[in-house]
Amino acid sequence: MSDKKIEVLVAAVDENPVMLAEHMNLQTEAIICNQCHLYAYEQFEHNGRMVRVFSLDERGVGLNRNTALQRTDAGICVFSDEDIVYDDGYEQKILDEFRKNPKADVLMFNVWAVEERRTYENTRHKRVHWYNYGRYPTYSMCARTESLRKANVSFSLLFGGGARYSNGEDSLFIHDCLKAGLAIYATPVSIGHESKREDAGSTWFEGYNEKFFYDRGVLYHYLYGCMARPLALRFLCKHRSAMCRTIPLTKAYALMKKGIREA
Repeated sequence: MSDKKIEVLVAAVDENPVMLAEHMNLQTEAIICNQCHLYAYEQFEHNGRMVRVFSLDERGVGLNRNTALQRTDAGICVFSDEDIVYDDGYEQKILDEFRKNPKADVLMFNVWAVEERRTYENTRHKRVHWYNYGRYPTYSMCARTESLRKANVSFSLLFGGGARYSNGEDSLFIHDCLKAGLAIYATPVSIGHESKREDAGSTWFEGYNEKFFYDRGVLYHYLYGCMARPLALRFLCKHRSAMCRTIPLTKAYALMKKGIREA
């Protein structure tokens, strides 16, 4: 398994794989796990590289990502979503950064989200620790495949789009990588951007409703254990103006505590 080979692992739902590869500007090998209403396998060349497509009649982003991760034979895997568009030359950028950071098991690149969904910006090289890992989405991650397999880490089937709880599979995965002792670094290098979705219903987010706060409480239990409640209150206070317009902070906190307790 050579670190010179990169494969993009794309989580998709009901997509045309050929059109998707074009839209994403894929310039490396790729695996597209397309959750739809059939079971099939196909492969095709795009920009002179092989794209393998696994069509699966199942749901859940964690299951989708695990399916791709189990099948990659590349030394470096790039986690991606169907709405990511890569910059020209992203392959060389990724290879150069791993060459410059030989101790890194995982690198977090800048992939620019649309403004309302942006949670991070890397302005310098730095180590990712327990206190700052929660801001990174899965699509920022590139990893040495062998490191992930030796650490025996995988994505949760409970969290994320199509799963029981609405989101958080990315934070849980990074949490498990850190717990396993993997070295994670952030780099200021940019490799792509998120295209704006025309169909807002295609995402997991349905507003700051009761399920949002309850599910966030369940997630905090798994992420923070005995510190879940104070960190939940800190989270709500920090984002009160945006999140607590319909549901007041006191009720939102009660819902998060319920999720923490019942988890």
